[in-house]
Amino acid sequence: MLPTDPDIIFEDAHLLVLCKPAGLLAVPGRGADKQDCLSARAQQRWPDARVVHRLDMATSGLMLMARGEAMQRALGLAFERHEVHKRYEAVVAGRPPAGGAGADGWHTIDLPIAADWPNRPLRIIDTEAGKPSITRWRELAHDAAAPPGTTRLSLEPVTGRTHQLRVHMKAIGHPILGDMLYGDAASQQLAPRLLLHACSLTLAHPAGGEPLAFSSAAPF
Repeated sequence: MLPTDPDIIFEDAHLLVLCKPAGLLAVPGRGADKQDCLSARAQQRWPDARVVHRLDMATSGLMLMARGEAMQRALGLAFERHEVHKRYEAVVAGRPPAGGAGADGWHTIDLPIAADWPNRPLRIIDTEAGKPSITRWRELAHDAAAPPGTTRLSLEPVTGRTHQLRVHMKAIGHPILGDMLYGDAASQQLAPRLLLHACSLTLAHPAGGEPLAFSSAAPF
């Protein structure tokens, strides 16, 4: 069964915000069986829709698209300048330690990430060859019902490396539930899908400059 069509969160003459379901590719993959994706579905309705960032196939949530090449360049530059802010919600195994938080309650993971070339498309922490990678996290709720319990987190990628949130949570010993790439057998069995959702997106409109803020509740 194909994933459901993405929900339309916002559209105007310059950009689109869609909510991608888990299990749907963001862009086409290799092979005829990997051509169904959010960008292709969007272009059926908006032929000028252009990709400016991606979400993993297993991740659900908000995805921004440009309308036309000029807006694609403008939004691409906004991403490069870290002017587009994203937050995710995730449920992880165990409970990350509370110590070390900043005054705002956020913790920081600063671990460089590199491609795991023998095991592509996996990524690994590599202190010598990895690219700087920073994630902020904050606890939202803890469920101690089933040892060792699970914790709902707010995650904020400061950098945008491939699989960054998934790699960083694994690296600190708290993999995201349902992660078939980076989780252990126990955490994989606790959820039928990857419990990671892009829930918040804020930016200045690339044409008019007015602030835009979009949200989507996690479906788990």
